Amino acid sequence: SAVLFSLFPGTDVGVTGGGANKDNAAAVIHVTAQPLLLTPEPWNPLVTQTPAKEKAKEGETVILNCHLNSPQHPSLTDLMVKWYKEDEKGQMDLLEKNVTILPNNSRIFMSGDLSQGDVSLIILNVTTSDHGVYFCEVTLPDGKVVTGDGTKLRIRRALGLFGIEESIGTIIGVVAAGIGGIVVLIIVLTPQLRKCILCMRQESQQ
Repeated sequence: SAVLFSLFPGTDVGVTGGGANKDNAAAVIHVTAQPLLLTPEPWNPLVTQTPAKEKAKEGETVILNCHLNSPQHPSLTDLMVKWYKEDEKGQMDLLEKNVTILPNNSRIFMSGDLSQGDVSLIILNVTTSDHGVYFCEVTLPDGKVVTGDGTKLRIRRALGLFGIEESIGTIIGVVAAGIGGIVVLIIVLTPQLRKCILCMRQESQQ
């Protein structure tokens, strides 16, 4: 007898024979079509700090750039911004909830348009104590916290000598090179000086 196969999504697949009865009926296989689930694209906000390294001289103004990239454009005015610095002494909080928390310090504050995701930090009249790695941390309206990779700030010391402003290492290198040059000059000129002295003695004897 002929065998009939039938397959329909969401229905049963049955296999029967011509003389089949209840005792030898073939097993029925149930196949259910699974619906395709479409998950929404996740929102991955990103805090970017550029550049990774920044240099400045004592007394200058420094802007540490930080920007929140937000594909879904949330209410950026509701963001909570925090800045902190890490150095050899540990971590120091500088700004919380968009406001500077350092006592008696008006040199550090947030600059930029918060509604555009710009949460940059400005430091006025920098000193060598401002050395360190600065991190920008943003708390989103839903409570999620996103932190940047940090910006390393290096301050060059101002020596105030003839307007020269350089790092200590550079000054030491210049002095060492100068001393070395003087030593070489003395070695080169020593034979010439001896000849001049001998000439002077001969002329005086004549």
